[in-house]
Parts: sequence; C-alpha cells; structure tokens
Amino acid sequence: MARIFIIDDDELLCKTLTQMLGRKKHLVSSAYTISDALKKCNEEPYDIVFLDVRLPDGDGLSIIPELKKTASEPEIIIMTGLVDPDGAEIAIKSGAWCYLEKSSITRELLLPLTRALQYREEKARVIPPKILKREKIIGNSPQLNKCLELLADATCSDVNVLITGETGTGKEVFARTIHQNSPRAEKGNFVVVDCSALPENLVESILFGYAKGAFTGADRSRKGLVQQADGGTLFLDEVGELPMHVQKSFLRLLQDRRFRPVGESVEEESNFRLIVATNRNLDEMVSKGTFRKDLLYRLHSLVIELPPLRARGDDILDLANFFIDNLSRMYNQDKKHFSPELIETLKMYAWPGNVRELFNALDMMFATAFHHPAYHTLHLPEKIRIESIKYSIRNTQALPADDKRSAKADTLFSWEASKNEFEYEYIQNLLTKTNYNITEACRVSGLSRAWLYKLINKHGFGQTGAIQKSDKT
Repeated sequence: MARIFIIDDDELLCKTLTQMLGRKKHLVSSAYTISDALKKCNEEPYDIVFLDVRLPDGDGLSIIPELKKTASEPEIIIMTGLVDPDGAEIAIKSGAWCYLEKSSITRELLLPLTRALQYREEKARVIPPKILKREKIIGNSPQLNKCLELLADATCSDVNVLITGETGTGKEVFARTIHQNSPRAEKGNFVVVDCSALPENLVESILFGYAKGAFTGADRSRKGLVQQADGGTLFLDEVGELPMHVQKSFLRLLQDRRFRPVGESVEEESNFRLIVATNRNLDEMVSKGTFRKDLLYRLHSLVIELPPLRARGDDILDLANFFIDNLSRMYNQDKKHFSPELIETLKMYAWPGNVRELFNALDMMFATAFHHPAYHTLHLPEKIRIESIKYSIRNTQALPADDKRSAKADTLFSWEASKNEFEYEYIQNLLTKTNYNITEACRVSGLSRAWLYKLINKHGFGQTGAIQKSDKT
C-alpha cells in the first residue's frame, strides 16, 4: 500500500484515478491547484505524486523541485493532455519518474506506478555512498546537491564521466573530487590534459609518448600522459578541442586500453579511468562533423551538467566566505566581514565567468582592502559595480510610479524579487523581438530550448499560442 497524491484541476480525472488506485489498496489524496498541493505535500508524506502540467495558478513542471524537497521526497509522474517534447525534457531533468499522456493514462498507469514503487523500496534499502572529500566544492543549493549525487554515483565504479558547464563552473574541481573519492586515488595519479593547449602536430606524442629517435629532437624515450595515468584517472579538459585525427586514435584506446607510442612497434597498456569536460555542445559538433559520433557515445556514460553560478544564488555567500577566509589565513589577517550592501550586490550580479570570476573579484577585493576589517561594495571591481547599478536602475524603471518612489527610498531588493523581475522583462523583450520564434530566441539568448521553455512557463508567457505557432514556421 502506498500514499499517492494527484495534482490536477480536472475533478473527474482525479475521482477516476482515486477509485482506480483505491481498488489497488492505495491511499489517495488530491488537490486542484499548486498552492493547495504544496501545502498538503508539506503536511503529509507521499510516495507518488501524479502531476498535471497546466494548472489554474501556474505550470506544474515549475514545482517539481519543491515537491522533491519535501520530507518524503516522492517520485513524480507527469501527466498532460498536450504532449510537448521540450516539456518532457524539463520534467526528466527536474527529476520526474516519467511523462504520460492523459488520453491513455488509465491504461498505462499501473506499470510505471509499479516500477516507481519498486524503485522507491529499493532506494530505501540502499546505503548512499558518502563523499568523504569535497573541500573545494562549496555550497548546498539544490542545483549543486543534484550534481553531488551524480558525483557520488561516479565514485562507485570506473564509468566514463562527461562533465559539462560554462567556463568557470568548476569542472576540473569536480573531476578531481571524483578521483579523490574513488579507489584509484591510492593507486595512481590524476593526470590533466588541456586539449585546447595541445599543439596539433604534437598531440599524439604528448598523449601516447614516443620512442627515442621518433622525430627530430627526440633524444630519449618519453612516457605520454596516457601512460602516466596508469592505475589512476585521465582527465581531458575541453575535450571538444581534440583534433579529429586524434579522436580516432583515442576511440581505439578507450575500447582496448592499448596504444602505440610514436615511433614504437610494440603496443603498451594503460589501466586508467576517463573523465572529460567541455563547455561546448558536443551534440552540435557531431552534427557539424567536427566531433566523432562514436566517440561521443563512449563519453556519454554518466553526464554531470554543472549549473552556472547565477543559478546557485544560495551558494554565492558561502563561496565568498570560503575564499576570503582562506586568504585571511594565508596572510595572517583577522576574519573579514561583508557589508549587507556588498552581499546584495554579490547575489545580484550575473557572474558570466561563474565561480572563477567570483574568486578573481574577491582576490582583487582582498588586495584593495587589505587593512580593512570589513568589505564594502566600493571594494569590488569597477565593472561589477557598474553592472549592478545598471541592473538596479532597470528594475526601478520597470516598476509602477508608486513603487518607484518607494524604491528610491529603499534601493535594496530581495534577490528573488530582483531576479524574477529581470527574468520577466528579459523574456518579454526576447520573445517580442524574435516574434515568438523559439529557435531564434535560443540563438540570440544562448539559452537552451529546455531552459527557455522553463522560463516562459514560469512567467506565464506560455499562455499565448503564438509560441507554438511561430516555432513551427
């Protein structure tokens, strides 16, 4: 017997499913709105939640993270009358169990329900792996914790790992943490290969090594990075920069763990674990013929997609304190403090360079205010201060006249309010200027299709049919 919760504004469907599931001895409750559903889910534990996409007070997909964070952490089954591939992508990425069409839900309901309950029972018996060392991965936001769960899974085996994310999100830190928490940390080295810095004519000799006399200047034999990673972990940073002719050689290496150094006639072996990282879209590169499809299949075993810092607002202050505290200890300084205005600015700024840009800004701030007991907005780099002021001005201008007067009297906004205001204004302008063409909007903004649809639904722009119509043309 399971506790099941149905969130749908169709009362007849709720009644039908309640009777159907009740005959299977399950305890069933229902809600017709998001607000009522969240209240009940926080009051009562549920094993399974059936969630509609379109509800009177919002988009059902947007509350998946909140439902997953409730004490019972229920499995979520999406049901919708309008099947949307992008909506399905958002649902699965948000942690939904599956995505069902309402027209066939009464026929196809029992199998996914049975599997979800079976999985839930198995999960309760499994002892989750512990991350013993994560000193350099700072933060506890839901977005980061999701990545840490995948990281923990990666430490249990030698599965190939692909780490994606924007520049500066900490891909190498994640790769090192996987190695440090795996049995290979005691057996071998963590060897880094920066594919973007490899001279094209020397790639193979650097990776696979070479024999004495293999080419001019090879006065002695030398082990390549692949051999140096024997027993340990080989980390290919920016794997998308690997030349095509080397990709073929590397594919064979992954299949057999055997390679031939340049100038040698005998093959050698290397028992390494592979982790790769990239900030590029490898699927798009495959379609353009600049990355091998068969190699991508090999790399796509376990994928960790690191969120940008702007999506980890809760972690920014933790990261700042961590970095400044380390610098203070290094230079024998007393503990530093941040002014409230500075904290607000740190959270408000978009950080296009992510964690790396944040640390660079804090490094400069530490040097600029070396003898100050507290840091203020004035100590930040000029660029960040200017962008933050522009952001505040844009928000103030977007407010009604009465709110503008209030805003002038108190220029501090909550992070959530400011972020939502900016998102709403940006998506509105983006859709208007691209004539609601989703493909063009993705190209202009740089957002993925799934993320753009999530923002569209979050702020209510999906209520218009112009999006679907324009996107088909």
